Amino acid sequence: MNQPILKKQTDTSPSGSRLLSLDVLRGFDMFWIIGADELFRSLSKISQSGPVRFITQQLDHVQWKGFVFYDLIFPLFLFIIGVSLVFSLDKIIKQEGKRAAYKRIIRRGLILFLLGVFYDGGLSRIHEENILCGVLQRLALGYFFTSLLYCNLKLKGLIATFILLLASYWALWTFVPLPGATQVSFEEEMNWTHYVDHLMPPYHRIDNEGYLSTFPAVGTCLLGVFAAFLLKSTSLGPEKKVAWLIAAGAAMTILGYLWGLQFPVIKRAWTSSYVLVAGGYSSMLLGWFYLVVDVWKYQRWAAPFVWIGMNPLTIYLATNIVDLRKVAEIFVGGPIASALGRYGDLLITFVALGLAIAFVRFLYQRKIFLRV
Repeated sequence: MNQPILKKQTDTSPSGSRLLSLDVLRGFDMFWIIGADELFRSLSKISQSGPVRFITQQLDHVQWKGFVFYDLIFPLFLFIIGVSLVFSLDKIIKQEGKRAAYKRIIRRGLILFLLGVFYDGGLSRIHEENILCGVLQRLALGYFFTSLLYCNLKLKGLIATFILLLASYWALWTFVPLPGATQVSFEEEMNWTHYVDHLMPPYHRIDNEGYLSTFPAVGTCLLGVFAAFLLKSTSLGPEKKVAWLIAAGAAMTILGYLWGLQFPVIKRAWTSSYVLVAGGYSSMLLGWFYLVVDVWKYQRWAAPFVWIGMNPLTIYLATNIVDLRKVAEIFVGGPIASALGRYGDLLITFVALGLAIAFVRFLYQRKIFLRV
């Protein structure tokens, strides 16, 4: 993709125009989901150098308490949804009114939720799978509730809601023992999030897409909304916006880790401290991407991330429905991979990732974008 195409997508004005850095950041986030993680795992089979070993360790979710890079992927996408909905809803409200915005919120939230149900197996598997609490379902609920809040509350009201969500979740875990228990617990199967998820069919287990943890997840999306308010500001220049995003992100991350000393940072339960840690990192990433892509205009390197970021739902569904690794093995598996020895697996993984990127590039060049 050449530079003029990238420039055509770029507008850093605060009026609600599309930010290229947001597409690039979204693409960067999805890049790890569609195969970059497997690329580093394959590389770790060849090299056990310090940097490779460190990165590989960051690509496996922690079992319960703690935080690694891979625990950022999901909340970063929710954060980006929060930023995006502000610009999209502002445009709809200005051109068509608030009623049209409500229709879009309901339609988009419902379609995304149903896509998640379909993706997880449909109603035929309701007794086997957590089809009401998957990744797409959480994105749908986060978008739906955050959009309604944005359309009906001013900034102060949104901040108050954010604080209420995190504080009430913390208070429930910290001060209210489970039925029959004499004291509270933050252990994996002895907390309110597990208790609620275990009671409500068809879930019966705890994970980061459970019922109760949806409330603090909305807080993650609201952090994206706050970032959008900053990016829209007409009283701050681009460099000051970057400074605020990075400084606020650093402060949130530190505060989250400090809170985690009492209320542990737990992705699978989406604890309030986890919201701050993940939201802080997300804000800092947005600040750096905004600086490089939209302020400094260094954009050529970002083309693959733009292709991915403009079609995130398409590539997510495609790479999970079609086993691109098996497709890659058709081209470079068998004797080719065997001849390369320990490098064979790396080649297969690299080709699989290349197929995914080639697919979104094909869609981008033909202006094919899956929207809900």
